Formats: sequence, structure tokens, C-alpha cells
Amino acid sequence: MASVTTYNKDEIWDLLSEVKDPEIPVLSIIELGIAREVTIDNGTVMVRITPTYSGCPAMKAIENEIEKTLRINGIQNFEIIKDFSETWTTDWMPDEAKKKLQEYGIAPPGKMEKDDDFLKNIKGSSRVIPCPYCDSTNTELQSEFGSTACKSQYYCHDCDEPFEHFKCI
Repeated sequence: MASVTTYNKDEIWDLLSEVKDPEIPVLSIIELGIAREVTIDNGTVMVRITPTYSGCPAMKAIENEIEKTLRINGIQNFEIIKDFSETWTTDWMPDEAKKKLQEYGIAPPGKMEKDDDFLKNIKGSSRVIPCPYCDSTNTELQSEFGSTACKSQYYCHDCDEPFEHFKCI
């Protein structure tokens, strides 16, 4: 019989704050808004996560890291629930997380506007993306896709640096 957890919800959240996104290791799954809810029912820890998008290849690695973190901390009775009932949005990322992205060299997403939609933001956006290195707006979209589908590739003409932009979704 599996032992029940002695951790409370706040302590579980603290543990989850150590789980980093494998594609953006400067941010935790909490800072990205992937970890949505922690519940404890009859000693079973349930962690609800929402993928950034349905085809995100990092989700299995994230689930594995959550499992590893819980097990290392003596939590054997848990369930990880991948929940698609809410559509993930970059608006779930706090300003502190966006600042960490910029300091890491990735231009952070802005706020979604009322008339924005996902396809408009991925394809042909006319938004000016400031360089995360020098804050110049003399930047140019090089590719709609960067190292991952959630990022695009830009080039700064002032500091001559390429950079990625985390798309506003």
C-alpha cells in the first residue's frame, strides 16, 4: 500500500517551483503557467498541468520531471493530470517571468490584445519586437519559428545579435 503524503498544498507548490521547462530552463512550470492546480485528496497529490499547446514536445519531459521531483521528496501517491479544458496563454506568465526571459536573451511576449488571435500572432505579425540585449526596436523577423514552435527568430540591426521571441499566444 502506498503511503499518503504529509505535504500540504503550499509545500507541493514549492516543490513544483523547482521543475524547470526543458526548453527554457530559466523558468519553472509555475512561472510559465503550465502548473495550474494542486489538490490533495485522501493523501493523493494531484497536479493539474495545461500544455502550452497540444503538440508541445516538452510536455512528456515536464511530466517526467514532476514525477521525479515528487518521488525524490517521498511522494509516491500522486497523479499528473494533463488538462486541455483551458487554452494556455502567455498572459498566464507573470511580469517577473517575462523579465527573466529577457535577461536570458529571449524577447518576452507582450499582452494579448482583444482583436489578437493565435494565427495572427504566429503568421505575419507587424508587431515591433525589441531586442532583449540592447532594447533596440531596429529588429527584423528572420523566421516565424525559432528553436521551438513557440518562439520566432529575430535579428537586431543595432547590436548585430540574433535573438528569439517567445510568441504571444
